[in-house]
Amino acid sequence: MMFSLIIILMLVLFIPFFSNTVARNLEAFLFLMGTATVLISQVYDSTLLIKVFNDPLKITFAVLIAGFIFKWFQTPIKKIILGLSKAMPLRLFLALTVITLGLVSSVITAIIAAIVLVTIVSVLHLDRKSEVRLVVLACYSIGLGAVLTPIGEPLSTIATSKLNEDFFYLLQLIGPNVIPGVILFGLLAAVLIKPSKKINQSFKTHRTESNLDIIIRSFKVYLFVMALTLLGAGFEPFIEKYLLNLSPLVLYWINMISAVLDNATLAAAEISPSMDNSTIQAILLGLLVSGGMLIPGNIPNIIAAGKLSITSIEWARFAVPIGLITMVAYFIVIITIA
Repeated sequence: MMFSLIIILMLVLFIPFFSNTVARNLEAFLFLMGTATVLISQVYDSTLLIKVFNDPLKITFAVLIAGFIFKWFQTPIKKIILGLSKAMPLRLFLALTVITLGLVSSVITAIIAAIVLVTIVSVLHLDRKSEVRLVVLACYSIGLGAVLTPIGEPLSTIATSKLNEDFFYLLQLIGPNVIPGVILFGLLAAVLIKPSKKINQSFKTHRTESNLDIIIRSFKVYLFVMALTLLGAGFEPFIEKYLLNLSPLVLYWINMISAVLDNATLAAAEISPSMDNSTIQAILLGLLVSGGMLIPGNIPNIIAAGKLSITSIEWARFAVPIGLITMVAYFIVIITIA
């Protein structure tokens, strides 16, 4: 059984990285792999089925409603952004943008926060280097902040569900670490991004999403979380055998592989109710920070980079050094509080 689970784990980790077809249909691929794991582990029962269908409901509903609201009010939102960017120094506006998106992403979801980010970038007349830096720093902030509630992103949905905890569990567990990180990324935006004296009066054009686009995206989120729930349940025997006894500090650095993989996938495979809070904290912080280093590591990265045509090299040139420095900083925090 363990050998089969290891094979599936390798497929989950690497096939999406090498196959464009799988990467474009990641939700369906993970659902098939998740189904295979629960069959191999023989953990399927009525309780799991109920959990699989119920877990994705909150985040899917949040994505659906927020998607329609943003579409309906897109023009007023753009006008508000334009007005605010003119009413204050640009460095202050950039800092507040990164901080605000990070904090509200746990309510409006990381996906909608990324779409708002793209809209803001379309209003500002930044040079390419500054534009990439703003997007990277904001996506780091969104990736951190969205985990504070179960509706913020798939990782937080999966973590809360697997641990059988309440709505505010993650806020209490890693909020004291995450919120200062969100503020720090905002300050970095104010320092590292070159202000421009010009503001784009006409917005950059992006294809307006249709109602069908919003519904399809919501369904993909539902299928994605469903797949991760199956993966988490199926990999439970593997976790108990190989990961539970590892040092939290080792797990923290192992999770740097989430730079090339969606961090929710790894959370589904690694987190277990048998782990203590310090181990869970180390796992989550490692996943959250390293998930911002490369485009495939997190959903906001994929959305923002795709809509703004940011290449992998452009992203990594700035995001990897920032991510490594942040990893070291959080590692020091973990050692200090351990």
